[in-house]
Amino acid sequence: MTKLHEPSRDECVIRELIDKNAAEQPDKIFLKNADGREWTYAELRQSVRRAASGLQLLGVKQGDFVLGWMPNCPEMVIAWFAVNYIGAVFVPTNVSYRGKLLEHVVALSDACVAIIHADLLPRLKDIGIATLSDVVVFGGDPPEDRRLKFHSYDIFNQDGPLAPLERPIEPWDSVYIIFTSGTTGPSKAVLSSYAMIWYANPEAFPAMKRETRFMVTTPYFHGAATGFTYAMLVRGGSIALVESFKTPEFWSVIRSTEATACILLGVMMPFLLNERPSPSDRDHTLKTVSTAPWGEHCLEFARRFGVDLYTAFNMSETSTPIVSPANPKKMGVAGRKRDGYDLKIVDEHDHELPTGQAGELIIRSDRPWATLTAYHKNPEATASAWRNGWFHTGDSLKVDEDGDYFFVDRIKDAIRRRGENVSSFEVEAVVLEHPAVQQCAAVAVPNELAEDEVMVCLALKSGMELDFKAFVEFLQPRMAHFMVPRYVRIMDALPTTPSGKIQKAELRKEGVTNETWDREAAGMIIKRDVIGVR
Repeated sequence: MTKLHEPSRDECVIRELIDKNAAEQPDKIFLKNADGREWTYAELRQSVRRAASGLQLLGVKQGDFVLGWMPNCPEMVIAWFAVNYIGAVFVPTNVSYRGKLLEHVVALSDACVAIIHADLLPRLKDIGIATLSDVVVFGGDPPEDRRLKFHSYDIFNQDGPLAPLERPIEPWDSVYIIFTSGTTGPSKAVLSSYAMIWYANPEAFPAMKRETRFMVTTPYFHGAATGFTYAMLVRGGSIALVESFKTPEFWSVIRSTEATACILLGVMMPFLLNERPSPSDRDHTLKTVSTAPWGEHCLEFARRFGVDLYTAFNMSETSTPIVSPANPKKMGVAGRKRDGYDLKIVDEHDHELPTGQAGELIIRSDRPWATLTAYHKNPEATASAWRNGWFHTGDSLKVDEDGDYFFVDRIKDAIRRRGENVSSFEVEAVVLEHPAVQQCAAVAVPNELAEDEVMVCLALKSGMELDFKAFVEFLQPRMAHFMVPRYVRIMDALPTTPSGKIQKAELRKEGVTNETWDREAAGMIIKRDVIGVR
């Protein structure tokens, strides 16, 4: 049996990678900001070492946790790398957090030092600050808060001495914490090793090369931004950095930064496809796009803009065990199993299910540190996820005879209607094909007798209206009869977590409101599908 590669210290540790790239290609651009600012590898190393010295002046030691709470900007990247350069653990935090959720994350981080944008600081006044004592302020002046000691960002711009490491940073050491989205409860802190993020990113995406410039469109509290930035550092490539995804500016920023790769998640790609076709649709440098979920719109995007698209299955806790080839033809596919991983589709008792039957995906790897180190300060959740020697994803997938995996649903989002299992993911995919629909969430609501009814909550595109009966008629030929929603609720916008995921728990809790349209009350009866009758 062939032994799979496990990365050495100089292949995966951020300190080693920064030093190596600065020595081998000092004049190559690593970071190009949307505003035109640039950092070569030599300049990156200098900036990181200065910031690392500043962190040590504040008492940060190897193994400590440092919280970063800033929007996407070069200073956020330098702060992250500086934390890792001295062997500490970076904790990027969602800029939308406030109140109890912010308090929960600050306490969970164990951080004594934080790097925070000045605009966010007033939110600290209303919460407990746990172990936090020192704050480096970027982008403005600090507010009055006697509980904390504030420092100007200038502390990161001085040539101070850099103390040596207590010991070498190893592949199994923790690099950062990524918080889960918190759609079903308080966010959990996923402690990630250098080895894990190496498996999850540069190894999993061989299309990312030395000549690639990856445009970061997602925030740094998201695993995609941290993962692909890390991949570019490993490859000796470069990144183009934007504060956030904006449809009207996307292609102009691609051209101005000469970006060749990016990730487009959720509604990003449909938003770009909704733009009016132009003769300049292929006048750009973009070559490779990673995306999820996979649908007809992906192939349309590939054809229209002349790029190769890839999809995958991953989560904050794993290292991309499933990846597709370029431009797969099967709709809804997530990809195929990568070498080094064992995957099973199982029932609620961990018994493996037959090919083609949906169940929970569980994972283990041949290599150490290929999944999360732990849920930080949450041993109960760690033990619950690692049952019977396998990591339980909480996601329902199925695999076909060709070995292609398909995402079905989050286990907790599944709907049981009249003896049939309904995938909310599949319902949403069809509903989003309707030209008036901008956002959709399919949820279970109680039936008068037993089991569930299907309700879809919709946000419509600007200026659009919905004829409910015509909407049902649109859905009927596109989905099984038992999937057609009984209830339709129109909202201005669907509730989301700070990371942008729809809060289905809130929608289920609110249930059928007075404004919800009921298909059966309107007298629309859906005929049962009849198969095989001659």
